[in-house]
Formats: sequence, structure tokens, C-alpha cells
Amino acid sequence: MAIVNTMEMLMGAQEWPELTYESWQPTRDTLHMYLQVIGKVRLALTPREPQWGNVTLYLTARGMTTSPIWGGSAAFSIDVDFIDHQVVIADTEGRVERLALTARPVADFYADFMDRLQRLGVLVELSTTPSEVPDPIPFPRDTVHASYEPAWAQRFWRLLSRIDLILKEHRAAFRGRSTPVHFFWGTFDLAYTRFSGRPAEPPPGADLIARVSADAEQVCAGFWPGNTQLPEPAFFAYAYPSPSGVENASVLPAGAGWNAQIGEFILTYDEARRSGDLRGAILDFLRSTYQAEATRLGWDPDLVTEERHQ
Repeated sequence: MAIVNTMEMLMGAQEWPELTYESWQPTRDTLHMYLQVIGKVRLALTPREPQWGNVTLYLTARGMTTSPIWGGSAAFSIDVDFIDHQVVIADTEGRVERLALTARPVADFYADFMDRLQRLGVLVELSTTPSEVPDPIPFPRDTVHASYEPAWAQRFWRLLSRIDLILKEHRAAFRGRSTPVHFFWGTFDLAYTRFSGRPAEPPPGADLIARVSADAEQVCAGFWPGNTQLPEPAFFAYAYPSPSGVENASVLPAGAGWNAQIGEFILTYDEARRSGDLRGAILDFLRSTYQAEATRLGWDPDLVTEERHQ
């Protein structure tokens, strides 16, 4: 009880900043590619887990991390530091390589990053084509994305770090299998997923990403900073397979609802900020959308312990 109350006081005392999509889109798009380069190292060097659990990044007190990866002769990790704006590659032999997060083409970042890995003896072949983005440009040829404004990148990370704690608070009430709260560098979102324990059939014609992601019945929720399809930051929730009639469900808070274009429940970040209790609005959204989806999928109600605002 004391821990939750302390967190509530902290959340209430801190400013939830604006994150207008258009204001930082060039930095967002470049950072997306930088994180894809880093994430693909984890993809290449770790054994595949269900729902791609081996490829994600995790929030830290300074930014994001891959967590330790075996590099052939030593374990290493890659940390993205949004305080000092650098990428830090460190191994268990005490060796460290750093490269600056600054405005430069993705092609230059990629070449520099791969050189730093080689200095540490990490020899890895990456898929150089970005994942899950329209019109992908291979990293070695990408001179289009070259913007990095430190203030915007740090603002994005600080916002994620607060949302990360709220998602973890919601996750704690689930008794079944769930993923950690983690950052997907392909779709550029922070999310976690709950599972019923039943298998699911991936959609017809699904690619490899979708086949691995959609082979289990699940309810997922998270946050992303916007894209061309929905150009504003928003919280999202969806179930797979999507239960019949879920689009007609009433969810909380006021302003949240089903987005037919996206095919998911959406609560825009600005709508949540206007509520005056952003933590409460996010938890209401997570709990009510889960209830709408899990009930229609016939999940056991006992999978969730009693939840209430503390």
C-alpha cells in the first residue's frame, strides 16, 4: 500500500509533457531507425521466444537496454542513454564502446555502430532492412533520416518511463502468463500482453512476424507516440483473435473508444492529459478494455486479482 501511494504522489507531482507528433516527427523517425539497428542485434543473437519476446528493449533509469546478450566470447549489452545522449556497448570483460546520439544519417550511425561491435569482438550479420515500416530504406543506404533533437528524444523517454510503471502496476494483477512490459522497436511502442493459455490461428497469409505474434490467444495494451496512420500519441488495447461485438463495448475513461480505422481501442494521450488524473485515466482504460475483450473471449475471471485505484 505504501509503495503504491508513494508512486501515486510521484505521478501526480510530475508534469506530463506534450508530445505533439508533428513537432518531433523528424527526430522520432530517425530514432526509430537507430533503435531498429540496435534491436536487430538482439534479434540476430538470441534464441526466438514466443511472441518475439527475445527481441524487445527494456526501460532503464537512463534510457533503454537490450539486457545481456552472448557475443561469442563474452556477454554484452547495449544501452541507449537519453541523459547523456549516447549508445553504450559494454561487455563482461570490462570493455566499453560509446557512440554519440546526434543528428546524422542512419547510414553513418549504422557504420559506426557496427564498427564498435567489431572492436568488442561481436561479429554479427544483421538484416539491414527496417521492419514494420512503410517504404523501408536499408540502413547502409539511409541518408534520409538524419534528425536528432536531444530535448525531444529525452522527453519521449521520460514519458515512456512513467507509462512503464503504470503498465507494470496493471500487469501485477494478472495471475496467468504475461510478457514483461517492453519496447518493440519495429512498431515503436511500449506494451505488454496477457495470455489465456489457449492457442490461436494466425490470420491467413500472415508473414513471419505475424505468425509468431498471433499463435496464442491474447489481450495486449500499450502506448505509442503516433505514426502516419494515427498522427498523435495514444494508448491502445486489442485482443487476438478479436471477439465478435467488442467494437460496441463501452470503455473508460470518457473519450476512449473503438477506432475502426486502427481496429483497436484508443485513448489519445491528450485526452488522458485533460482528465486531470492521467494515471487514473490510463488504469481505467487498461482495466475496462481488458474486461471488454477477455469477457467476450470467455477468459476465466479468476485470472485477475481484485484491482482498485490505490
